[in-house]
Amino acid sequence: MKNLILVITALFITTFTAFAQTSKAKNSNTIVIIHGAWSSSGDWQHVTDDLIAEGNSVIPVNLPGHGRDNTAISAISLKLYVDEVKKAIGNKQNVILVGHSFGGIVASEVAEQLAPQIKKIIYIAAYVPKNGESLLSIAQTDAESHVGKNLIVDEKAGIASIKKDGITDVFLADAPKQVADYVSNNLKPEPLAPLATPVTLSEGRFGKVSKVFVSSLNDHTIGYTLQQKMAKDAGIERVYSLPSSHTPFIVFPHVLAQVIALEAK
Repeated sequence: MKNLILVITALFITTFTAFAQTSKAKNSNTIVIIHGAWSSSGDWQHVTDDLIAEGNSVIPVNLPGHGRDNTAISAISLKLYVDEVKKAIGNKQNVILVGHSFGGIVASEVAEQLAPQIKKIIYIAAYVPKNGESLLSIAQTDAESHVGKNLIVDEKAGIASIKKDGITDVFLADAPKQVADYVSNNLKPEPLAPLATPVTLSEGRFGKVSKVFVSSLNDHTIGYTLQQKMAKDAGIERVYSLPSSHTPFIVFPHVLAQVIALEAK
């Protein structure tokens, strides 16, 4: 597998000059961002702003029950998530799906159902499922993850939470303290049902969609070893690596936006 390691120091020096020199011409592709579990579209604001500033058409999808959306837990399903993304896409063509973490599960199912409209999937520290797999079935194979020891499951309520004192370690150990504190104080429980729902994928549809992977080297949510394995099993040959925790969109938003913009051309 060809591993494209991004040299962060150099990229920080060139990020803004590169953006400034890039043509502002409208990109004919549409970038659809799908956030992960315990997250929302608002967490991608800096990445979204960079992409839009450079002429990209961007749709950050907020999944039901996340952010300010108060859809009842009992009404939330993987199908509802997929339908929300499909509604955002509509009849658009040349769609670039960006899936982070659990968003990779959603993106994969959307790609299966809308294959002719999907140009590429960019997985960012994401789960890349095989047919019949769910997030939970994949996560159970991850010996490096810190989620298990911090997970609180309330089956009766249909939700999963992360212990407050473990949130920073699990998701954003390298984030500024004020950001980590805010997330720790405001993290919403995650609906369980979508996490346990297996995807239905085929080689003829999902299998033929171009795929790229962006690894997070210091990830305590999805271990780097599992990230490598999923990318390899999916036949993904172009892999970028960032020296970040599970939330590179917080720590390296401008660099991540560059990677997405490059792959969306």
